[in-house]
Amino acid sequence: MVSRPSWSDIAKAFARCGLVLRGGFHPADDEDIPDAGQGRSTRTILLVGNAGPDLWDHFGPHSDAGSDPLDRWTREVAEPIAAEFDARAVFPFDKPPLPFQRWAMRAEPVHSSPLGILIHPDHGLWHAYRAALMFAEAIDLPPADDRPSPCEACADRPCLTGCPVGAFSAAGYDVAACASYLKSPAGQVCLETGCQARNACPVASDRGYGPAQIRFHMAAFRRAVC
Repeated sequence: MVSRPSWSDIAKAFARCGLVLRGGFHPADDEDIPDAGQGRSTRTILLVGNAGPDLWDHFGPHSDAGSDPLDRWTREVAEPIAAEFDARAVFPFDKPPLPFQRWAMRAEPVHSSPLGILIHPDHGLWHAYRAALMFAEAIDLPPADDRPSPCEACADRPCLTGCPVGAFSAAGYDVAACASYLKSPAGQVCLETGCQARNACPVASDRGYGPAQIRFHMAAFRRAVC
């Protein structure tokens, strides 16, 4: 067990698995959040996720292993690292659901995009949150990054016109239109190459997922909405 966890040591541990330490914050004493294990109050929350295509080199070989392979793999990876640093790991797929998006917006410069997905100045839409670590210690965090949303400087908003069936608009996301298209022969292009609205975003377009990772996520998305 590491007696005094540091950001650098924790980041290195997750980097070996293709995961990224995404950011963190110190919650207020009266916040309703999971404890750090053994009844200890949580003094630091660190978010863990993936950014860009790096995850696939580590998770890809396990991607066809039964149901919910990414959730299972994430738990198998994150829980031992959490234990190594005397923390408790919690996950977006836990029930009842935890407010990962709200935590993320406190932890790093992510903002809601017109698609409803959180956008990052460096990673664009090509990132996700996979776990959070609850620490009883007040861990030193990197300086706060308060960069604005890249959407603020994007006048054309190509994401809102990129969907073949116009499922995204200022009014929100038309789930039924999206699901119907994905079930049709024409929807195969999205299943093979990814959400066309997401692909249209110019931010960090060079950080997109590879073909195998795209197909994996789109197949899971199709099962969820269809």
